[in-house]
Amino acid sequence: MKLYLAAAVLMLVLAVQTEAQDEPTLEERFAKFQTQVKEIADDLTEKTKTTFEQLDKSEFAVKTKSWFNEQYEKMKQKLSETFN
Repeated sequence: MKLYLAAAVLMLVLAVQTEAQDEPTLEERFAKFQTQVKEIADDLTEKTKTTFEQLDKSEFAVKTKSWFNEQYEKMKQKLSETFN
């Protein structure tokens, strides 16, 4: 009878130990969290960079830049004519 009781206790201890090993430690949880935050930040950085590149190459941006350049050149020419 004592042998059955000892075997049952041993099985119970092994079951509790394997369940305890499945749970990540606090350090492992923080490491996983840090990895997830880094992945999110990298993804957000890449998406932001792509969006700004698309905006920079858009037709509206190109036309606006050329319009400002034309206006600047006109103003520069008028100032040059006025003060010379």
